[in-house]
Amino acid sequence: MSAKLPPGVVLREMTEGDVPAVHALERLLFPIDAWPEQMFREEIRQSETRRYCVAEAEVPEGRRIVAYAGLMCVEPIADVQTIAVVPEYEGRGIGSALLTELIGEARRRGAEDVLLEVRADNPRAQALYRRFGFSHIHTRRHYYRDGADALIMQLPLGEAEPAPGVAPAPGAASEGENV
Repeated sequence: MSAKLPPGVVLREMTEGDVPAVHALERLLFPIDAWPEQMFREEIRQSETRRYCVAEAEVPEGRRIVAYAGLMCVEPIADVQTIAVVPEYEGRGIGSALLTELIGEARRRGAEDVLLEVRADNPRAQALYRRFGFSHIHTRRHYYRDGADALIMQLPLGEAEPAPGVAPAPGAASEGENV
């Protein structure tokens, strides 16, 4: 699948060296439910069943991680473990590019379905997932630490239609390229 990244933004594999910056963003973006730093380290070490990416943006000081995402795939199910974009970069297509990359990875690994949990009080994320063809299949009551519900959403890959502006194409992204 493919999604256009804004100028100056690239997607790449998450590395061990990225974990402190990703964890800092995790604490900022998900203060109640932030993963421990060690969890990111353990996740990226499991490459046989995991894929984690970061989005970097050019900033005056150099490059800065502005988003990250991860997928676990144990056939026949893939699960979006996490996806996050810093607020000042929302609405620029970065979340779509990350989700496109994760769905492409699920296909490459032979998954039949992609699942994810999303907060019931996060309509922006829900709208993104619906644009990609995800549907709400279940609600986990009081799933999050603050008592918020989680919507379980599913994308059957055999029936998936690309989101508007998203076309099939395997491979990694780089600046100005499609994912």
